[in-house]
Amino acid sequence: MLRMTNLSKVYRTHMIETHALRGFEIEVKEGEFVTVTGPSGSGKTSFLNIAGLLEEFTAGEYILDGINVKGLDDGARSRLRNEKLGFIFQGFNLIPDLNLYDNVDVPLRYRGFNASERKKRIEDALSKVGLASRMKHYPAELSGGQQQRVAIARALAGSPKLLLADEPTGNLDTQMARGVMELLEEINAAGTTILMVTHDPELAVRTTRNVHIIDGQVSDLVRRGPTLVDTKSTAAATPV
Repeated sequence: MLRMTNLSKVYRTHMIETHALRGFEIEVKEGEFVTVTGPSGSGKTSFLNIAGLLEEFTAGEYILDGINVKGLDDGARSRLRNEKLGFIFQGFNLIPDLNLYDNVDVPLRYRGFNASERKKRIEDALSKVGLASRMKHYPAELSGGQQQRVAIARALAGSPKLLLADEPTGNLDTQMARGVMELLEEINAAGTTILMVTHDPELAVRTTRNVHIIDGQVSDLVRRGPTLVDTKSTAAATPV
């Protein structure tokens, strides 16, 4: 599904060269639910942005669903992102002036689906997250947990192969966070691969595998199935 090999990301200014990722290696197989953890500045954001085709990498190889990403132009990257990926953000990123139906509809319009196909996808997605009866409500009329469910529905409506979640429970209280996590587990059980960045250790231990990042490199892989796999990395870097 996703494989990065010897990948690096370097940010350069006139005087400074900063290594966000160096010798980065990861493979996420189809159907997995993988969490990514690590301290602030470890390189998690750079990794997720590259995985989501929002940033380019400096060197190495990135294969997404069998496609080599390196060298793709902006148009090809956009098409691949729209066809293969779904995004869930900590801040929900809902449009306040649009109701739930129209919020989910926005990315589908960019994909060029006709009206009947969009209607089916929107209703199916909102039903999956338990909000079919509230599709004419506006974001301000919902709780934080419900708004995140709308954001998940928006991502699901595009039928992504890989769902990328950046701290999806970061703005929620404990009860709401557990509800969102249970929903993500159901989505994963139905076949969608999920890659989630989180600071919450309670959430990390509930997934297939926890990849820990330190100094721009994979430090260890925790809890792969019933075993504990430790692949400590000793090389140093200067992440952002």
